[in-house]
Amino acid sequence: MAGDSAHSLQSFVPARLDLGRIRPLSRLAISLTLTLLTIAATRPAVGQQPASPPAPTAPQQPEPPASSPPTEPPLASPPEGQETTSESTSLFGPQERFLPHLDVYFPEGDLDLRVNRLVSKTFFEGQIKYNFVNGDITAFLRYRYYGANRITQFAVFDSINFDRVEKFSNDFDRVRGALVFLQWPKSYKYRLFALGEIDRISSNRQDLLINDNGQTNTFIRYGLQYGAPGDPTSDAIVGETRARIDPLFTAAREFGPGDSVVTAAVSYGFKVGPGDFNYVKVETEGAKRFDFSSDVFMIGRLHVGGFPFKTDAKPNSSPFPIDHLLIPRAEFFSLGGRENLKGLKNSLDGTEEIHNTWELFFPWFLSANRDFLHLTWQNWYWVAYAGVGNSGFSSSVYTSLHDYIPDVGLGFESSLQVSRYRFFLAGVLAHSLKGSEGLEARVSLKSYR
Repeated sequence: MAGDSAHSLQSFVPARLDLGRIRPLSRLAISLTLTLLTIAATRPAVGQQPASPPAPTAPQQPEPPASSPPTEPPLASPPEGQETTSESTSLFGPQERFLPHLDVYFPEGDLDLRVNRLVSKTFFEGQIKYNFVNGDITAFLRYRYYGANRITQFAVFDSINFDRVEKFSNDFDRVRGALVFLQWPKSYKYRLFALGEIDRISSNRQDLLINDNGQTNTFIRYGLQYGAPGDPTSDAIVGETRARIDPLFTAAREFGPGDSVVTAAVSYGFKVGPGDFNYVKVETEGAKRFDFSSDVFMIGRLHVGGFPFKTDAKPNSSPFPIDHLLIPRAEFFSLGGRENLKGLKNSLDGTEEIHNTWELFFPWFLSANRDFLHLTWQNWYWVAYAGVGNSGFSSSVYTSLHDYIPDVGLGFESSLQVSRYRFFLAGVLAHSLKGSEGLEARVSLKSYR
């Protein structure tokens, strides 16, 4: 039995991942599988509806927690004339509720799969993030409790990241950790957050002057958010950054006419106890929707981040500050990517970063049922995109306007239905107007219950 499990795991993990060298990953995968099977076993009996989480007490109206599971559509009924048996109830009832959350991104080759189950007031979730190109894999297990005035979450995770595939390298970075995440919904628009996390970092890279190998990142984070809830980009600033969902465009369905949201967080990494890093990180972001008509609108987003305090272990020992600052590599800001400047292929990491993006949505068709490629297309928005930003290792990045990188693109966002399930499909062709990079094409597919 053990030999068969190891063989099955080896067929899933990329060939260059030496299971003998990273045996804890095998234990993690087996533990995650058993946990998900346990969650599935707690499903209610046929015809029994799972309880919904209690709404937190609020001065004005209930607060939908930012990280709670999305509202599910009502269960479908069996076709007229068909008897309601245990089999038909399974097809049209609770079985549909067990559809996992799935996000797929191209050309990065990222897959994000989440399976969850709500039992009384407790929410259990397992998450796997996998990159088919580089072989990166991250697994999470979460326990979340919904109280009357506070949401408490405990999570453990294990993450392994490799170099880009074109480097033909076997080097890897590994992070194992645990966290406690607290949320206080004060009203529908006002929320407070606190997070404590400890990460154990290891790596086999030999080319770094300051190597993360055998070091521990212990930090706390305090944050606040005011405005419309449910924006995954803003939620990642105050919550689990490593588990963030990177949407291609701002989720327009989460932003009603005139809605806005402002998020800010301060993180302190300290050299107390097992901690080896020493830094203070500040990050803030604001988003606002501007409506020109009932169907045409624009969403603007401004993000600013920096490290007002950081420790240089070996000053001037390398032209690349990222190699000798006592900051974990995952904490640096990145200017390129799906959620930042979409036309940049390179990340352009730094300790100081600013970028501004605008997305103009105008419809092709809405509330329709158009059949194409054996799919039912319900809504289609064209999206005109523009952005500008800069990043670096000094505060001059904010004022050096000639170093800012402009970015433009054209894309779409649509909703479609396959059988009884709905998906959101988005794509964009973007181009950076500075530098030699060509067109960057990005596509995302998201399931929605």
